[in-house]
Amino acid sequence: MKKGSGIVRAKMDRVQRAKQFMPFAALKGYEEELQKQEKVVVPRAELSEDMLDLLDRKFHQIQKRDVVTVTWYHGGEYLKVTGMVAKIDIDQRILQIVHVQMKFSDIYDLEGPGILEN
Repeated sequence: MKKGSGIVRAKMDRVQRAKQFMPFAALKGYEEELQKQEKVVVPRAELSEDMLDLLDRKFHQIQKRDVVTVTWYHGGEYLKVTGMVAKIDIDQRILQIVHVQMKFSDIYDLEGPGILEN
């Protein structure tokens, strides 16, 4: 406590004092933006006719409620999602795994029990 000034201040415990000197984010969201800038964009692979035919056969083998693993191109990168088929529309060429919807043209590979590779 300070004497003579009339102001009484309680001493801070070590934890409270240490919190004063902890780093903080002056620019909210700045780190996330930097991480987006660091992302390496991968070019989309061109599939051969044989690979396209194989994928087409795989699409015809899966049904709603099948559990599959899909490798697909989205936002400049290849992602892999495993889950239950919620929707498959051969005419509109759309596959939906749980809440993720993708076009057939973005799909690189499709795997799952009961899906034959020939």
